[in-house]
Amino acid sequence: MGFVSITEAIDLTTSTGRALAGMLAVSAELERERLKERVKAGIVQARKKGRPHGRPQTAALQADKVRKLHQKGLPKAEIAHRLGIGRTSVIRILSTQTSVR
Repeated sequence: MGFVSITEAIDLTTSTGRALAGMLAVSAELERERLKERVKAGIVQARKKGRPHGRPQTAALQADKVRKLHQKGLPKAEIAHRLGIGRTSVIRILSTQTSVR
Protein backbone atom coordinates (compact mmCIF):
# COMPACT_ATOMS: atom_id res chain seq x y z
CA MET A 1 0.00 0.00 0.00
CA GLY A 2 1.41 3.41 -0.88
CA PHE A 3 0.56 7.05 -1.56
CA VAL A 4 -0.10 8.31 -5.09
CA SER A 5 -0.93 11.96 -5.77
CA ILE A 6 -2.44 12.39 -9.20
CA THR A 7 -2.47 16.21 -9.20
CA GLU A 8 1.20 16.58 -8.15
CA ALA A 9 2.43 13.52 -10.09
CA ILE A 10 4.06 12.00 -7.00
CA ASP A 11 3.98 8.23 -6.59
CA LEU A 12 5.51 7.10 -3.30
CA THR A 13 5.23 3.48 -4.29
CA THR A 14 8.30 3.84 -6.56
CA SER A 15 11.90 4.52 -5.63
CA THR A 16 11.86 7.71 -7.74
CA GLY A 17 8.76 8.97 -5.95
CA ARG A 18 10.27 8.27 -2.53
CA ALA A 19 13.47 10.07 -3.58
CA LEU A 20 11.44 13.06 -4.76
CA ALA A 21 9.53 13.15 -1.48
CA GLY A 22 12.83 13.02 0.41
CA MET A 23 14.21 15.95 -1.60
CA LEU A 24 11.03 17.94 -0.97
CA ALA A 25 11.36 17.25 2.76
CA VAL A 26 15.00 18.37 2.77
CA SER A 27 14.10 21.55 0.87
CA ALA A 28 11.28 22.31 3.30
CA GLU A 29 13.57 21.77 6.29
CA LEU A 30 16.24 24.03 4.77
CA GLU A 31 13.72 26.82 4.16
CA ARG A 32 12.37 26.48 7.70
CA GLU A 33 15.90 26.81 9.14
CA ARG A 34 16.61 29.84 6.95
CA LEU A 35 13.37 31.45 8.12
CA LYS A 36 14.34 30.89 11.78
CA GLU A 37 17.75 32.48 11.13
CA ARG A 38 16.18 35.52 9.48
CA VAL A 39 13.73 35.98 12.35
CA LYS A 40 16.50 35.76 14.94
CA ALA A 41 18.62 38.23 12.98
CA GLY A 42 15.67 40.62 12.78
CA ILE A 43 15.15 40.42 16.54
CA VAL A 44 18.83 41.13 17.19
CA GLN A 45 18.73 44.09 14.79
CA ALA A 46 15.58 45.49 16.42
CA ARG A 47 17.16 45.25 19.88
CA LYS A 48 20.29 47.03 18.64
CA LYS A 49 18.09 49.87 17.43
CA GLY A 50 16.29 49.98 20.78
CA ARG A 51 12.96 48.75 19.48
CA PRO A 52 10.96 46.55 21.85
CA HIS A 53 10.44 42.93 20.95
CA GLY A 54 7.55 40.73 21.99
CA ARG A 55 3.99 41.26 22.95
CA PRO A 56 3.25 44.78 24.20
CA GLN A 57 2.38 45.17 27.85
CA THR A 58 -1.29 45.93 28.29
CA ALA A 59 -2.41 44.41 31.57
CA ALA A 60 0.77 45.38 33.43
CA LEU A 61 0.09 49.03 32.68
CA GLN A 62 -3.14 48.76 34.67
CA ALA A 63 -1.56 47.11 37.73
CA ASP A 64 -2.42 50.00 40.04
CA LYS A 65 -6.09 49.91 38.98
CA VAL A 66 -6.17 46.14 39.49
CA ARG A 67 -4.80 46.46 43.02
CA LYS A 68 -7.23 49.27 43.92
CA LEU A 69 -10.24 47.33 42.69
CA HIS A 70 -9.03 44.23 44.54
CA GLN A 71 -8.70 46.23 47.76
CA LYS A 72 -12.32 47.31 47.32
CA GLY A 73 -13.26 43.63 47.43
CA LEU A 74 -14.13 43.02 43.78
CA PRO A 75 -13.67 39.47 42.51
CA LYS A 76 -10.81 38.85 40.09
CA ALA A 77 -13.17 37.99 37.24
CA GLU A 78 -15.05 41.29 37.71
CA ILE A 79 -11.78 43.25 37.77
CA ALA A 80 -10.74 41.58 34.53
CA HIS A 81 -14.08 42.32 32.92
CA ARG A 82 -14.10 45.99 33.96
CA LEU A 83 -10.56 46.62 32.75
CA GLY A 84 -10.80 44.51 29.60
CA ILE A 85 -7.91 42.22 30.49
CA GLY A 86 -7.64 38.51 31.19
CA ARG A 87 -8.41 37.01 34.58
CA THR A 88 -5.02 35.30 34.53
CA SER A 89 -3.37 38.70 34.11
CA VAL A 90 -5.25 39.96 37.17
CA ILE A 91 -4.08 36.95 39.18
CA ARG A 92 -0.49 37.47 38.00
CA ILE A 93 -0.55 41.17 38.93
CA LEU A 94 -1.96 40.45 42.37
CA SER A 95 0.62 37.76 43.02
CA THR A 96 3.52 40.19 42.47
CA GLN A 97 4.40 42.86 45.01
CA THR A 98 5.95 45.45 42.64
CA SER A 99 4.02 47.55 40.18
CA VAL A 100 5.11 48.42 36.61
CA ARG A 101 5.26 52.15 36.02
